[in-house]
Amino acid sequence: MKRKICAVLVLCALCLGVSAENQWDHINRRHEVRIGWGDQLFESLVWHNPTNIMTNMPTTWEKTYHEDYRHHQHLWAEYQYRVTHWFSYGGMIDMSEVGWDDVTRNGAGIEMSRSKDHYFYNVVLMPTIRFTYFFHENVNLYSGLGIGLDINGGTEKNAFGKKTEVGAAVNITLIGISANYDRWFWTVDFGGMYALQNTNKIYMASSRIINVGFGARF
Repeated sequence: MKRKICAVLVLCALCLGVSAENQWDHINRRHEVRIGWGDQLFESLVWHNPTNIMTNMPTTWEKTYHEDYRHHQHLWAEYQYRVTHWFSYGGMIDMSEVGWDDVTRNGAGIEMSRSKDHYFYNVVLMPTIRFTYFFHENVNLYSGLGIGLDINGGTEKNAFGKKTEVGAAVNITLIGISANYDRWFWTVDFGGMYALQNTNKIYMASSRIINVGFGARF
């Protein structure tokens, strides 16, 4: 009798395990598209209004400063294809810009002239992968990685007279949280984006620390 009971329990456990496995493997919506916003904390720390404008030089002396910086933050879009509940891959495009005015002042610090509409931008294109380590109907937790190219350009020229340069870009998502409602979802990602051509040309470092996104699955 005990053997029969044990056999029934084992059979029930196996059935439950197979059912749970099938439920885990079944994916209703494999495609995911989202758009979002990311911070420019790195850019705001590096490119900011000057704090040491000269005021004790002769009035005939002049210097041009970068002033009135405008940080336009990151705007991005991403597509993901979900292979399993724990792994997906896709691609992302990210765009950001920083603008400023060139202000020429004399030795007393008085503004002599102002040239507006100066700026630089970064456009990042990269394939991405994502690992979801907690999957639920309403909440997902994940981490991700992207490696690609950064296109840096704007109004300024480098030493060779070029306005556009290409470097490497990496985006790391340490932890991401997705709140789901049917096919719609909202995300908050914590990580960083990095882009550089070499040690002397660092375009981004720990930019996009916080990202907020909205998307749909289908």
